Amino acid sequence: MSSTGSSLPRRMLGRQLRELRIESGVSAEYARDAIGVGKQTLWRMETGQPVRLNPLFIERLCRVYGASEDVTDMLLGLTEEASRTGWWHAYGDAIPAHFDLFVGLEAAAKQIFSYQTTLLPGLLQTAEYRRAMTWAEAPSMPTAEVERRIEMFLLRRARLTAAENPLRFEAVIDEGMLHRAIGGPAVMADQLGHLEKVGQIPNISVRIIPLNAEAYPGLAVGSFVLLDFPRHPTAHLTEPSVVYVQGHTGALYLEKSDEVRQYEQARVDLQRSALDESRSRDLIRKIAKEYAP
Repeated sequence: MSSTGSSLPRRMLGRQLRELRIESGVSAEYARDAIGVGKQTLWRMETGQPVRLNPLFIERLCRVYGASEDVTDMLLGLTEEASRTGWWHAYGDAIPAHFDLFVGLEAAAKQIFSYQTTLLPGLLQTAEYRRAMTWAEAPSMPTAEVERRIEMFLLRRARLTAAENPLRFEAVIDEGMLHRAIGGPAVMADQLGHLEKVGQIPNISVRIIPLNAEAYPGLAVGSFVLLDFPRHPTAHLTEPSVVYVQGHTGALYLEKSDEVRQYEQARVDLQRSALDESRSRDLIRKIAKEYAP
């Protein structure tokens, strides 16, 4: 399974196109007219959204913006990379529309920080925990569709234990969710055993904020995921960090530097509030005994 896909090069390309346009003083309207596309299409191109990328359009924009030959070649190379299909696209029917971008960014990330207050972080869930939540959210969903979602989830989770380029994953979890028996006591007991086990893998950190911490800064922030990407050999092409905030009807992708900095500070505050990994495992084991038959 490839750990890269179209999301990251598409975002890199969009960011470079927008910066070139702004630096050249070319208006968005003029750029749209130059390649014969509408306002929405240019916006999608410049923000890295899923959109058909025509190499001729990219080359034309580079000429309009006065880009050098080297920069043009680089952007055409990103266009080619962005056209490749990520492994998750085969599961397009099993991915909510707003989540497709996240799966691509997750696959491209080198490190992820996840803070959750309601449900366990997706990549740390067991299949039975995920299945129970899927049935709760969509009780009429056909079994075949549920299992297809589980299959895709297991492929995503495999990145944590991959032999090459494993994902560095840090989770800070509010203790409260460990006391909610998603799927029943047996499912939750197995889930907590899994949580304790994966927390001992070198590239994974699981830390719990105990209930006796009472009020702490993260409660005002709410759940979020912070994704960091690999450094690109060409420094200015390195993709900035992205904050993902999931809502009931969609999701937010925050990437403005001041917004990301605020969440990076929230990460530091949460790390200060959480137990260390050893004491977190002790607490997980203690709560797991509540579910023992």
